[in-house]
Amino acid sequence: MASAHRADATAPEVKSIGSDDYSLSRVPRDKRFGFWSMLLQWLAQSGSISQFTLGATIGVGMTFGDAFLAFTLGAVILEIVIFAIGLAGMREGLATPMLTRWTGFGRNGSALVSFVIAVSLVGWFGVQNTIFGNSVSALVGGPSWMWCVIAGVAITGLVIFGFKYMALFAKIVTPLFFGMVAWSIISTLKDHSISELMSSPPPGEAIPLAVAATAIAGGYMTGAIVSPEMTRYNKKGSHVFVQSASSMILSEYIVGMVGVLLGHLVKSSDVSHIVLSTSGAFGVMVVLMSTAKINDWNLYGSSLGVVNFFQVVFRKRLHRGVVTVVLGVAGTLLSAVGIMTHFTEFLSLLGVMIPPIGGIIVAEYWVVKRMRKPLDDTRAAETLPPTSPTWVPMSLVIWVVAFCVGKFYDGGIPALNSLAVAFLLYCALGLLGWVKPYGTSTLDDEDGSSPAPAARATTPAGAA
Repeated sequence: MASAHRADATAPEVKSIGSDDYSLSRVPRDKRFGFWSMLLQWLAQSGSISQFTLGATIGVGMTFGDAFLAFTLGAVILEIVIFAIGLAGMREGLATPMLTRWTGFGRNGSALVSFVIAVSLVGWFGVQNTIFGNSVSALVGGPSWMWCVIAGVAITGLVIFGFKYMALFAKIVTPLFFGMVAWSIISTLKDHSISELMSSPPPGEAIPLAVAATAIAGGYMTGAIVSPEMTRYNKKGSHVFVQSASSMILSEYIVGMVGVLLGHLVKSSDVSHIVLSTSGAFGVMVVLMSTAKINDWNLYGSSLGVVNFFQVVFRKRLHRGVVTVVLGVAGTLLSAVGIMTHFTEFLSLLGVMIPPIGGIIVAEYWVVKRMRKPLDDTRAAETLPPTSPTWVPMSLVIWVVAFCVGKFYDGGIPALNSLAVAFLLYCALGLLGWVKPYGTSTLDDEDGSSPAPAARATTPAGAA
């Protein structure tokens, strides 16, 4: 431990654009955010027209009561996953790529995790940016590639400066979005009987409960697995629970169920025009800003994954701000030329690979605890453990098995199936002593280990 501190103390200060945002270290307790700032970050993830569309899609094929049950199943599943993983991130102050070094994967395994997460998230950043550009082009005119570039540059510029400015943006956008949406929905529904809409039969082809729950829980499962990227800035575990639960209530029970009513009203899943047509140019701007607020987390999470990947594989510490620029430019250009939409099937495949990561993290951190002790020993000092396991081969086997179950088994919810299989297998094999780490890696061998407490004063102002 002492040698790690000496190495940190003599390490040269990294000067670069934007904020590194503790990409390879714990977030110090005194740099974390208060309850209300974090709550708005969580609620901002609920502020999307796509959630209304999801609710309407389900409403077209289900009764109001059945849709309520489907959203309940989805919300409970997601909340359990988010809280179990997010609480670990809050306690350790670490993002998912770094957390996996001591929660089942080891140093080299964490590089594989980082790669999958980074490619998936930057891919979805490009896809969402394409949707963004096409939507604006249809609403206000102009070529979609131009709007893709404008949106991509704006989001990249925001993410460069890190969590502090993303939180500030959430404070502005979140109240505006929900205030505008509430006004639009009330204006639309005031001339209709809510009770009649709630009791009306589904206007379209019936949707099975399992399919609806899959769409609800599976659609946000990747976000649940990388929730430590946000919760590492929380101060208390109770905050993680209340904030994530509030986000679930808002997105599933309020936004989603209102979408169900709108689906019954217009007898179609195309309900975005209701909000956009009743709120004018200001409403369009707010909707677009809220979309950007959700997409910034794709780019942010991807940048953290790339930083960890390069440190492990190439022993080079990259500055997160610089990585954000590279990823943002790449995702923006690919979306502008229309390439990203051809990769949605591949990105969906990666989406099935990510839930088992969460199952293994939860199993190791909360049940097996075979590799967690170094985190416990260094938590109070807010430093990283001086060593980590190099490989944990059995975890990789469990990961592959869980992925195959999620991909090829037709029953249930694929994302939940793969997560549950990974959790149960790791618990069983871990408690039997079959999950064993091989090799030991030290932070002293890496270029740029975690900053010591004395070095925190040199952290860029935008870090927290």
